[in-house]
Amino acid sequence: MNKTARAHTNIALIKYWGKADSKNKLPLMSSLSMTLDQFFTDTRITVSEKNEFFLNGVLQAGKNYQRVFTYLKILQKKFGVSDNLRVESTNHVPTAAGLASSSSAFAAMAGAFCACYNIQLSKRDLSKIARLGSGSASRSIYGGFAIWQKGFDHDSSYAYALDETPVMDLHLLAIELNSNPKKLSSTDGMLQAQTSPFFIPWIKRNEQELSAMVAAIKAQDFSALGQLAELNANEMHAINLTANPGFSYFEPDTIHAIHLVQQLRASGIECYYTIDAGPNVKILAQLKNVKEIIKQFLSEFENVKIVNASFGPGLSYLDQ
Repeated sequence: MNKTARAHTNIALIKYWGKADSKNKLPLMSSLSMTLDQFFTDTRITVSEKNEFFLNGVLQAGKNYQRVFTYLKILQKKFGVSDNLRVESTNHVPTAAGLASSSSAFAAMAGAFCACYNIQLSKRDLSKIARLGSGSASRSIYGGFAIWQKGFDHDSSYAYALDETPVMDLHLLAIELNSNPKKLSSTDGMLQAQTSPFFIPWIKRNEQELSAMVAAIKAQDFSALGQLAELNANEMHAINLTANPGFSYFEPDTIHAIHLVQQLRASGIECYYTIDAGPNVKILAQLKNVKEIIKQFLSEFENVKIVNASFGPGLSYLDQ
């Protein structure tokens, strides 16, 4: 078959930050995400004479190569195949800059692997094998809003659709303040964060916050969604700051952006921020306020890149 798989990145509104099982990438908490239309990865896998990984047309070596083929060998062992593979990925997400590029990358890779070997899987099972590459990839199998339930083993830890075709008035403005790779990887950050005295109390709030977010989405309550997403992000970064040793993904421009969101909100332009493992800020807004928010950010920051995203689709194949 050898179809090209396309998966869109997602942004967690209720964060996952910590693994219960690093090998199987089982999380310590459940999470909820929004799949985005503007950021995606296309991946094609074919049987070849040797293992090769091309990213954006460039042959990869080192860590990038190792991560991809460590993952693919897990899948090959799982499905009883052992060929050399040529992997070609085009990534339309700023890599390692806090925009969850691994979510679309490994969801697309899981889909491309199954297409290469004509393996027919349900979305639930695709979510499970995508998780083995990157935890957040489990959610990118689905469009719209998705929930990744933490589970307790490989079979019980998977994502499922909450609403793949939402009608909610919700836009996400990705504010790219810094395109450099983050200094501390998400994997290392998650481990270090667990030394915070507030980590366990945060985990205990997970089900409560997840239930509240589901209720906000079902009610199409933008204010409730935004407030909870901002709170959840702040909790995650507070845990990072209070770890031993403490750390932060924030740069000075990150703080500036947070203050600007607060100022806009105080002036009657309702918007909220969420921030993953990186310096870049994502703003949740309604369509009526998007232009004014963009105008204000462009006036405050030099060389800032802003992308207006809304709901994206789940995993698809380009050459069917």
